[in-house]
Amino acid sequence: MKIKWLLCIVSASLLATTAAGCSQAGKQEGELAGKTGGKTSFSISFRSGNISYAENHPNINEEKWVKKLEELTNTDLDIRLMPHKEFDQKMIQMFAINDIPDVVQASAGLTNPQLAGSVQAGVFLPLNDLLEKHGQNLLKKIPKEAWEKETDAKGNIYAIPEWLSNPARRATWIRGDLLEKTGLPEPKTVDDYLNVMRAFKKMGVEHPYMGREDFVYADAFFGAYDVFGNFFMKQGDQIVPKFFNVDHMQKAIQTYKTMVDEGLISKEFATINPTKFKNDIIAGKAGIWNMNANLLIQWDQQMRETVPNGKMRLIPSPTGPDGKGGLRLVGSVTRAYLINKNAKDPAGIVKFFDWMVSDEAEKYFTFGIKGENYTEDNGKINYKAPANAKEVDEETYRQVLLWLVQDTTYNKGTLSLTPEGRDLMNVYDTVLAKEGRDGIQFDPQLQGYQKNPDITPTGDKLPPVVLTHVLKMVYGKEPISDYPKVLEEWKQKGGNDVIKEATDRYNRKDGVSLSRTKS
Repeated sequence: MKIKWLLCIVSASLLATTAAGCSQAGKQEGELAGKTGGKTSFSISFRSGNISYAENHPNINEEKWVKKLEELTNTDLDIRLMPHKEFDQKMIQMFAINDIPDVVQASAGLTNPQLAGSVQAGVFLPLNDLLEKHGQNLLKKIPKEAWEKETDAKGNIYAIPEWLSNPARRATWIRGDLLEKTGLPEPKTVDDYLNVMRAFKKMGVEHPYMGREDFVYADAFFGAYDVFGNFFMKQGDQIVPKFFNVDHMQKAIQTYKTMVDEGLISKEFATINPTKFKNDIIAGKAGIWNMNANLLIQWDQQMRETVPNGKMRLIPSPTGPDGKGGLRLVGSVTRAYLINKNAKDPAGIVKFFDWMVSDEAEKYFTFGIKGENYTEDNGKINYKAPANAKEVDEETYRQVLLWLVQDTTYNKGTLSLTPEGRDLMNVYDTVLAKEGRDGIQFDPQLQGYQKNPDITPTGDKLPPVVLTHVLKMVYGKEPISDYPKVLEEWKQKGGNDVIKEATDRYNRKDGVSLSRTKS
């Protein structure tokens, strides 16, 4: 909560700083950036993606794939890697002390709280002219809906987006080998899932359902009951957050409470960070969990070094009373890159990103270096696939983290080479195409949310005031029957203004959309 309160302070200080002029530190950084020996030199910050290869590297700027990337793009990069679990805090610190690199990675749209109001404060360059001159490949390749997320009301494009062509990015995973041992059919409903977890517990599985702090990537049952915190719905003549469905929210809370009470989810799940979450899964300690579907093959291969006969699978997510389910459908933008107005060579930076969507870039990030990682025979790629968990992690780093602008649905190049890869692509077209929860959203964000971070959902988390009570109810410290009181508290802290504003904007069709529309 303290972090979110700081966002408001940082935003205000940014406005004052920009109005008064750039700090001396900012000027010095601008002078250092630019062209060196014909190369475009620039600093860039981005999160580590919880990829061990990146997080454990002693000097990412001397890493071999980065050096090759610099060679291919004639650049000199100064990468400021932010640990995945500390990303929000690092972003706050970066803006607070005005130590802003030439390029900043952020999630999704321009109103993202991570940016602390910096776009509105004039910290970054509008990119329209630069893209017209140096980014034609970007303009042609990236979908219109992704560009719209990075465009302000005046038509200024402020960020280059990495995009997602399939909104069903997240999936429910299961240890298929363990399910076979239970003799139970593939679970469908919430009760089916609970029964499979109970069977896993009897078999000695440490985490029948792998939990994670704040329910991030552990929210399949909120999906089953369609109560994700960052979506709105129509209730009578008002537009309210989906967690206003009291009956469904109480059932979702009860499901997690049952899981805690019966030991189907770790009693410490509320403190499990992304690193432990992944490590326990690939160590073979989990039965069911949620994660991005495109990582299936890599994580499965990493697990098999510990559990040779283990087998991860993607299955339909648990369904709720309406017979539907699934994780939240994500927007058209996963990451975006903004250019500091003090950058010495913004044209060179745009050219760097323009190369990211070229055929040469696709081949490099997908397959690596010719002669070392792959060979070509009459146009056919012979790829040397990773042989162990360490090599898989390195491949993920190259294909996912370092390839800054791409369609992140999945890597078609490598998946198409193997039966397992083709099976995964088929899952996207069958299982994932049929599930996923959406809802009414507003862009730009509702102003009422900016008044009190305590009532504001961030990313895929419930608003802090709601999340705090939900966790207490899951742990039995508050009765679930008190949930209506939680909504009253949310409304009293500014939620009434949010509902009024949401309803008014919905009726005026002002910035209203679904996160993604599925056929």
